[in-house]
Amino acid sequence: MIATVQGMQPLTRLQSHAVSQYWRKCQIEELFDLPFLDLVFQAAQVHRQHFNPQQIQLSTLLSIKTGGCPEDCEYCPQSAHYSTGVEKQQILDVAEIVAKAKIAQSRGASRFCMGAAWRGPKPDDVKQVAEIIAAVKALGLETCGTFGMLQNGMAEDLKQAGLDYYNHNLDTDPERYSDIIHTRAHEDRMDTLAKVRDAGLKVCCGGIVGMNETRAERAGLIASLANLDPQPESVPINQLVKVEGTPLADAQDLDWTEFVRTIAVARITMPQSYVRLSAGRGQMPEAMQAMCFMAGANSIFYGDKLLTTDNPQQDHDQLLMHKLDLQPLVLEKA
Repeated sequence: MIATVQGMQPLTRLQSHAVSQYWRKCQIEELFDLPFLDLVFQAAQVHRQHFNPQQIQLSTLLSIKTGGCPEDCEYCPQSAHYSTGVEKQQILDVAEIVAKAKIAQSRGASRFCMGAAWRGPKPDDVKQVAEIIAAVKALGLETCGTFGMLQNGMAEDLKQAGLDYYNHNLDTDPERYSDIIHTRAHEDRMDTLAKVRDAGLKVCCGGIVGMNETRAERAGLIASLANLDPQPESVPINQLVKVEGTPLADAQDLDWTEFVRTIAVARITMPQSYVRLSAGRGQMPEAMQAMCFMAGANSIFYGDKLLTTDNPQQDHDQLLMHKLDLQPLVLEKA
């Protein structure tokens, strides 16, 4: 008999992303503490109740404005507070972005994600970004943006331009937030997420593991994500990419089984979300990635670059998907 968490509700097919139960941090710690293979098996069962396990959603991420960010986040090579060798670059023009989106689409990506290194955009920035979003949306791709904290009305403007998803990660356990991010509070993130939801946008919201956190703190991160109401449609789980010049460059390596556990717990607690295997995948062996897919990951960032850090080559990903009999998710035409 497979071990389960005491008090956990029977698994049923949900009709929406609404929270089916409130997850106490202690319950999530109990999930993390299950025998490894039992946890993976349980997550695989949940995955198969809500998704085709042979389908992987492919997203491509492009930095449309790079470096010089005023935020002080200890993991980020784009922060102006650290010397990492990342050169500051102004926003790319529409034609260049559309050309890259076409390439991504031709290679099987169904979502094109755009990131800008801002604390938050100014009104003129939103006008410029809205033009870019409209041009990418016209290609038939899903669109996602990560532009920092939003002022009133900005989320509505982005929605009107054709944005489908807004990415705004919670990064780490709320109780540890100020240890990692020094120029904003956890509540600031929640405020922007509320604006995004009120505008009718879908939410892409996850976090980073491998930042010297404890297992209990990983449970705190998952609890903060799973208790968002409604739950995020997309949940990127990032493994820290250690960049020289950042305070976390010498962080202790996270054991691969602990990362897989995090994927599995995310799948169990957020059964209808796309759980994305995100940053750090370039350092993950194929077998580890396969175990993550078994544990419920069903989305990856697809392309040679993630903002400023390396990602597996596309031909390598295609070969891995072929080995695992995985197929890219194809969007249904409206």
